[in-house]
Amino acid sequence: MATAAVVSTRSLDQAPAGAGLLVLLARLFFALIFLVAGLNHFAKQTVAYAASQGVPLASIAVPFSGVLAVLGGLSILLGYRARIGAWLIALFLVGVTPMMHKFWGVSDPMMFQIQFIMFMKNLSMLGGALLITHFGPGPWSLDARKR
Repeated sequence: MATAAVVSTRSLDQAPAGAGLLVLLARLFFALIFLVAGLNHFAKQTVAYAASQGVPLASIAVPFSGVLAVLGGLSILLGYRARIGAWLIALFLVGVTPMMHKFWGVSDPMMFQIQFIMFMKNLSMLGGALLITHFGPGPWSLDARKR
């Protein structure tokens, strides 16, 4: 027996009142890793580690990626121009993921597993960022207040 799927055309901005808190928490949880990790991109140890992994011009690329992560994370958290912030996060992830999590070149089984998990985590976050580029920040955001 075949059933037709019902596709909702309601946007996040038209969600029930209780959804506002849920979406705000989701934005907080999503943005938190970029805010915390992004600030670490200004530390000498992070630049040195990236250089040891073969990142070209690590002294420039790592702080630049930190700026992308922090600005994108803040934008998503606050819901201010969140679609642009999500594109910043997507750009960050597209650059960082294959450079820092090269599981295919790791011979130690434990490190292979760790790098594979980190690579897949970043792909998952890239998917989340792309969803935000499409759907926006939802209710309880600065972008929603403009309307």
